[in-house]
Amino acid sequence: MRKLKYLDYWLMVPYLVLSILGIVMVYSASADIGSQNGGSPFGYLVKQTIYVGLGLAILLVTLSLNLHKLRNKTLQRRLLWVALLSLLGLFLVGKTINGAAGWFRIGPVGIQPAEFMKFYLIIFVAYSISKRQDDLAENYGWWSTFMEPIVITACIVGLILAQPDLGGAAINATIAVVMFLASGFNYKRASAYLVGFVLLAVFVVLPVLTWLSQMSFAKNSYKLQRIVAFTHPFANSQDSGQQLVNSYYALSNGGVFGVGLGNSIQKTGYLPEPNTDFIMAILAEELGLVTALFVITLLFIMIIRIVYIGKNCHSAYYGLICYGAATYLTVQSFFNLGGVLGMLPITGVTFPFISYGGSSTLTLALVFGVVLNISARQKGYRPQVAAPAEENE
Repeated sequence: MRKLKYLDYWLMVPYLVLSILGIVMVYSASADIGSQNGGSPFGYLVKQTIYVGLGLAILLVTLSLNLHKLRNKTLQRRLLWVALLSLLGLFLVGKTINGAAGWFRIGPVGIQPAEFMKFYLIIFVAYSISKRQDDLAENYGWWSTFMEPIVITACIVGLILAQPDLGGAAINATIAVVMFLASGFNYKRASAYLVGFVLLAVFVVLPVLTWLSQMSFAKNSYKLQRIVAFTHPFANSQDSGQQLVNSYYALSNGGVFGVGLGNSIQKTGYLPEPNTDFIMAILAEELGLVTALFVITLLFIMIIRIVYIGKNCHSAYYGLICYGAATYLTVQSFFNLGGVLGMLPITGVTFPFISYGGSSTLTLALVFGVVLNISARQKGYRPQVAAPAEENE
């Protein structure tokens, strides 16, 4: 309760506004789907409301935690095993949805491990780099610092890519790369080795990952068609280009102020996945360009605020967490909007806060809970227990 006095409203208010707007848009976009499938038009509404409520509870619990506990070596090892085993388990019992075997089905609920990997990589990479922060100034210290997180990140990204989930793999990889670049290592001393790593990535790692992805795509051509269709959507408007073409129609119908909440035409069977991948197209059709820009502005405020918090941290650990969180929000939003606007291939990435999805909603809650916790400490909150020796504040 003491931490609530230090709550960062620049983050919390947009979080609540976007979450509530997301519930409204999930209901609007999914009501017709539920009715057409013989179910209740309120099915997705009820689930998303539960996810948001549970996410808010997780956020408050994470806010109340002593963040030093996340740096516990035993906990980090256990989380690593959970992460790797969950991704490997998908190849045995994973449920295939939209061309990727990326979900565990537990009754009516689907759990997507690739989403939770984003939170795990943020806290793991921050932990791995910060515990050897002083070594980065040495000639070869950056390698001893980066070796462990690079290997583990590569394993996680490779397993996600093999599902195949190109969007999830790209987002997780980008989070880790940005955190490496923000760690403060000496670029000049490491330049020759970085060139070597780039050559290794281009001529060895990339071909291997490409081969793995091709093997996975060959098992399900649907995923490959979604990636290729964005180049000529109207030429393939009856099959692989259907989503993007109808996304364009939704954006065109909406104009500046929209056709009114609940009045979308494209969600009535023309646009597949209107409540997940393409919910921003439905939002723009019903509420117009003005509301879409409002959503993007709130996200921009949150991202800038998180970067500001990270910049002002005296702890490398906390700063890296913030940079990872800001990267997560930025890349996730960019991939989704890129697919909706036809600027990027459609990769099945949800839009933060607005799209339907339990795994994405809970992952966002975990990330924001940690960032709000860091912000509270920065504003003056101090735990009533002694900090461990490895903390550098």
